[in-house]
Amino acid sequence: MLSQNQIKQITALKVKKYREEFSQFIAEGHKLVMDMIGSSYKIAGIYASADWIVANIILIREKNIPVFETLPREMERLTALSTPSPVLAVVNIPKKKLTVSTLFDHISTLSHQHTSTLSHQHTSTLVLALDDIRDPGNFGTIIRIADWFGINMVLCSESCVDIYNPKVVQATMGSIARVNVITGDLAQTLTTLSGSTTLSGSSGRFPVYGACLDGDSIFSQTLTGHGIILIGNESRGISADLAPLITKKISIPSYGNSFSGKAESLNASIATAIICAEFRRKQIITN
Repeated sequence: MLSQNQIKQITALKVKKYREEFSQFIAEGHKLVMDMIGSSYKIAGIYASADWIVANIILIREKNIPVFETLPREMERLTALSTPSPVLAVVNIPKKKLTVSTLFDHISTLSHQHTSTLSHQHTSTLVLALDDIRDPGNFGTIIRIADWFGINMVLCSESCVDIYNPKVVQATMGSIARVNVITGDLAQTLTTLSGSTTLSGSSGRFPVYGACLDGDSIFSQTLTGHGIILIGNESRGISADLAPLITKKISIPSYGNSFSGKAESLNASIATAIICAEFRRKQIITN
């Protein structure tokens, strides 16, 4: 059985204030926990059913992770899910995180190392930038989308929802273990990156593609294999202070019937997936 102090501290991690105080967050579910075990994250402890522990005891011992058998009624108190899973991990938030000051060098390294799988002569360095994304499900899904399309870096404004919010972590489905997420002054970061020629090789400066309702259709544009894809707030779009930093406005055209009514916009994560897919499709054609 767990102590009351253990239960109290783990439960507190559902709140941002205590995640920052303890420098820890929770990850729930077999797949997510396994992804965290296989990542560079340090796991402080695993809380699981007896059956889960028996099934995974060899890996736990190899990784030297503290494990605590947890009863179903205890898991009901710990979980942030509507239905408790058989396993929950308490994970340490990395002390050494990428910052805006080290971002430039990191992306420069990526642009040299992460060449296209179709051509070793083309760099493929796409970066996602998120402006004031507030919905945890959207945020987590966008990180998962970045992982799917081979985008290693996601930049976030300081007003975005906390990356270690349990709902965000859950929505990433493990992609949080593979995608670098940096929160900071987005205007400053975009200004620095978009003004760089070293990140974009011979193709000019590192462009910023802003997803806007009044942008040009992504299906008729020339899209590079490098650049920043800027996604705005779910209801307000891209902030006024970031708009001047956009190199090219892009949009996903609507095919709805304007006479009978149509959707005003797409969900932020769905729009991100369509845009990333088109960037990668154009990259394949170019290469």
